[in-house]
Amino acid sequence: MTATGKGAVRRMSGADAGFLYLETPSMHMHTLKIGLVDATPEMTYDNLVKAMLFRLRRMPALRRLVVPVPFALNHPVLVTQRRVDPDRHFFHHHLGGEGSMRDFEQVVGEIASTPLDRDVPLWEIHLCEGLADGRIGIVGKIHHSLADGIAANAMLANVMDVTSVELRSGYVADAEEGAEVPSRPRLVGAALRDAIAQLLDVPGLLVRTARAVTGMLRYRHRESSGVPLPIKDAPRVSFNGPLTPRRTFATVTLSLADLKAVRRQHEAVAGLTLNDVVLAVTSGALRRWLEARGERPSASLTAGVPVGMDPRDSDPRLFGNNVSNLFTTLATDVDDPAERLRVISTTARHAKAMNQHLGTSLADWSQFAPPAPFAAAVRAYSRHRGARFHNAPFSAIVSNVPGPRERVKIGGAHLSDLFSVGPIIEGIGLNVTVWSYSDRMNFSLLACPDLLPDVEALAAHFPAALAELLGERVESKNQESA
Repeated sequence: MTATGKGAVRRMSGADAGFLYLETPSMHMHTLKIGLVDATPEMTYDNLVKAMLFRLRRMPALRRLVVPVPFALNHPVLVTQRRVDPDRHFFHHHLGGEGSMRDFEQVVGEIASTPLDRDVPLWEIHLCEGLADGRIGIVGKIHHSLADGIAANAMLANVMDVTSVELRSGYVADAEEGAEVPSRPRLVGAALRDAIAQLLDVPGLLVRTARAVTGMLRYRHRESSGVPLPIKDAPRVSFNGPLTPRRTFATVTLSLADLKAVRRQHEAVAGLTLNDVVLAVTSGALRRWLEARGERPSASLTAGVPVGMDPRDSDPRLFGNNVSNLFTTLATDVDDPAERLRVISTTARHAKAMNQHLGTSLADWSQFAPPAPFAAAVRAYSRHRGARFHNAPFSAIVSNVPGPRERVKIGGAHLSDLFSVGPIIEGIGLNVTVWSYSDRMNFSLLACPDLLPDVEALAAHFPAALAELLGERVESKNQESA
């Protein structure tokens, strides 16, 4: 029962289990994948259930039940189920036939507001019919402990009818056969054996961590890059504070060609990336939203940016997490959009270099996190609304994951749009996740409405923020109102 071993029963890694320990009644650690498909006679609720159950063998994470270890002696184990109960995983919604995109987004917010049932594998699929334009919404909900964005993207490929792209074998590898949940004595014995074996890794991890931290500090001192520090450099804003269970959701679609045009127009900025442009668009939208509310932060907002750590040439990964986080500025205190983009790009480049120095050395220590004390501390912090007493680690989560590069189908129906969003965490009431799909960049915003009550208003500022970076004249809010 090891984290890396194969078989129908395996130990969760500390990194994966950490997402379980972080979950509280107000902090839900699931991610959402949202598709809009064109209606066809075949795209029915019953057919969707049958098709997904047929393909479960190609999505091993969706067959795995999280089984806690008695007395929390070690991280839980994942037990592959021989079969799943569709009534516990599939749900049907109807918007009445006149539903707007905003109506659908509100349903997605409601889906995001409830935690997943720990008694079954940690995922759900919701089919939403009744949109006025005839399209059908499909919302996949999966716990972050089972898959990060990279793994979810690989799993998504296994439910798509991709025609012009030959999938690598890793995408379609069958999962192992199912197994029974081990007995309590077996769980305890394996937990103790694995814990003792893990101790052998401590000396090497100490050396790697010391080298990584030393290298990062030397880089920071040498470059004087001004990369923001968590908590210390994050100003207080209205959407940073203790969470409640409620969630709201909004989307906005921008042209991928326009974002690439921004990169071309500002090619004088050394090392400018598309991700820098995404950060700058998010920054511009947040500036406009803060201005409309009369908020003037004491310093620039900052962002936590999840970064995949898989090697570029590695095989596709269908489950688990291998991500790190870098901390960078959103330069919301810079008025000129071109200069703002330059500051974001320069700071992000240094933040990425520092993150590369650290690698996974700090995250590897999660393997030794004691499950019971860790989870109890998180619950106590959430229950007592601890985020009231200090600045947030950073202002917002901003993530950018490459999605399918071509138009695809699901169950024979054209997938017209694809969105994704990760969770929000205590103190940080906004997550902006971007997935590219064919010729577009789809921005998804998840917020806690008790901190950020008008997420749809924030989403409405993204087109103007992009236009500003393209050098187009954008009328001010006051001029528009006149």
